[in-house]
Amino acid sequence: MSTPDLHVTWAQYHLLIERLAVQVHESGWRFDAIVCLARGGLRVGDVLSRLFESPLGVLFTSSYRDGAGTEQSSLRIADALSSASPLPGPRWLLVDDMVDSGATFAQVLPVLKARHPHVSEIRSAVLWGKGHSVMRPDYVVEDLPHNPWIHQPFERYDTMNFEDLKRSWTDR
Repeated sequence: MSTPDLHVTWAQYHLLIERLAVQVHESGWRFDAIVCLARGGLRVGDVLSRLFESPLGVLFTSSYRDGAGTEQSSLRIADALSSASPLPGPRWLLVDDMVDSGATFAQVLPVLKARHPHVSEIRSAVLWGKGHSVMRPDYVVEDLPHNPWIHQPFERYDTMNFEDLKRSWTDR
């Protein structure tokens, strides 16, 4: 028996981000900056940065490039962290939408530590943690032990062209 896919609405997605923010806040751990993994962690990082009034850096990574974003291939990590100014402090919160296999976090964490030696502690936070992941983030909103495929609300744009987009306006 296969695991049913998980379909997430915008309202559910935003609630998960808010729950993650509360979980991090209630842990009592204080961090100096947030680093989000793009693309999946962009929205998560943006909201957390606003709520915690914390500087935000973006590290672009890519592994789901094939099959319209449904097939994982080798991980690519950008050469540089993007931010308006250098990120402060020794404690950073690394955020993404999910930990699937765990390969991205497992490869990104040592890269961040090597590139930013002033950082002494990096904790990780995600909306979803899948059961087959090789690592467990510090903060997870929903554990998914059966590893469903997650359909996030913004994925509709992955296969949409501009004619489809215009048509969608009349369907509302």
